[in-house]
Amino acid sequence: MLGMALAAIDGTIVSTAVPQIVGDLGGFSVFSWLFSGYLLAVTVSLPVYGKLSDTFGRKPVLIAGIVLFLFGSVLCAAAWNMAALIAFRVVQGLGGGALQGTVQTIAADLYPLKERPKIQAKLSTVWATSAVAGPVIGGLFAVYADWRWIFLINLPVGALALWLVVRHLHEPARTRRAAGAPRPRIDWAGALAVFATGTLLLTALVQGGVAWPWFSAPSLGLLAGSVVLGALTVVIERRAAEPVIPGWVWRRRTIASVNLALGAMGLLMVAPTVFLPTYAQSVLGLGPIAAGFVLSVMTLSWPVSAAFSNRVYNRIGFRRTAIIGMSCALLILLAFPLLPYPGEPWQPALIMLLLGAALGLFQLPLIVGVQSTVGWAERGTTTASVLFCRQVGQSVGAALFGAVANGILASRLAAAPVPGLPGDLDAISHALDDPGRLSAAATDHLRRAVDAAVDHVYLGAAGAAALALLVLVFVAPRRFPVLTEEPGNDAPAP
Repeated sequence: MLGMALAAIDGTIVSTAVPQIVGDLGGFSVFSWLFSGYLLAVTVSLPVYGKLSDTFGRKPVLIAGIVLFLFGSVLCAAAWNMAALIAFRVVQGLGGGALQGTVQTIAADLYPLKERPKIQAKLSTVWATSAVAGPVIGGLFAVYADWRWIFLINLPVGALALWLVVRHLHEPARTRRAAGAPRPRIDWAGALAVFATGTLLLTALVQGGVAWPWFSAPSLGLLAGSVVLGALTVVIERRAAEPVIPGWVWRRRTIASVNLALGAMGLLMVAPTVFLPTYAQSVLGLGPIAAGFVLSVMTLSWPVSAAFSNRVYNRIGFRRTAIIGMSCALLILLAFPLLPYPGEPWQPALIMLLLGAALGLFQLPLIVGVQSTVGWAERGTTTASVLFCRQVGQSVGAALFGAVANGILASRLAAAPVPGLPGDLDAISHALDDPGRLSAAATDHLRRAVDAAVDHVYLGAAGAAALALLVLVFVAPRRFPVLTEEPGNDAPAP
């Protein structure tokens, strides 16, 4: 659980420190790669680490992931420009993929079906608390220390997690490969193809409309290249002896629907975790710490709702519970653009409190439900596919919504009716850090531009929520085919 917290908090801790990082290193127009680069590395490494843990055991993979994550943290703290920081965030993400995937697999190894809802509720609590508390911690360091401490703080926490794993994690015998059994093959070609496809696609989404027009040769070339590589990835995976993402994951209706629904949830989560702190600082005029607290109220409702969902889905089923949760999330996301300008801090805080309750009611039933529909031998692959799709949603969301926000900001700056506004996106953070340099009219126009950009991001998140609802209503089976399984037995009971 400590290892999962280490990886989860690093996905959002940078958000409230972006103005300070950009002010020191520059590169505001590509700052979203601080998030999308990390998430991309986590995403593409998840299935690979799943295969490695089957080959060498969970413990050595988890230890290697913690060490790699801490090494990436040291590099991030020493970064000298934005390009170096983004590259080192990718190194962090490669370690984070081992942490997230292996922890979930260990939880499935250690706990039988009856106890799995309890441990998954605790893991959901750790994830929600860490992911949303990140901006608060990042704000504290941004105000009272240096942004580099955001990465250095990982060292003592990671060292403690490493010591606990080495000393106290003892793998059950059933997780070890039997003597003489063939060693599973790692689909390196498939992993590389997925990485290349994601890199081209995310580059097109992040830079399109900013570095070059959407319908220019670079954008069209990158999008076409991602399509070609995507098709090549499908061919490679079909021919692989042990593909990174097996075909049966998508042929089974229950698993496919949960993968798509959680992928949509990952996409919509980018709106509050990445863009709400910017909204709170730029539009509401809050400091980094207060901006983090506006988001952190989600941690109050998410764990409570996740724990309560156990009683709900035992009565009405996994699918219906998730539909109720996502329906509420859709209405809440649509309410955000209706907030008055500039508004009061309690208004977006209330939105986040309600959104946490809705998503807690949505996520946990789907994870527990899909893990309960497969036997022991397939549960690791199934869990990895769920996490993979959620991370794909977050990676695409970080790039897509970053492109949307940058595009809206650029258009508002180009059409500014008042003088004195910054002429490029790189200068926005400096203007927001010291609005006293601008006239009142210029400051108001800049804040309204940020407000419009975040409103569009939340409308996009509402679209992702609607997509998740459509998947649950039309793709997911009405009842999940839950198997009764004895601990340690690969075969389902009759």
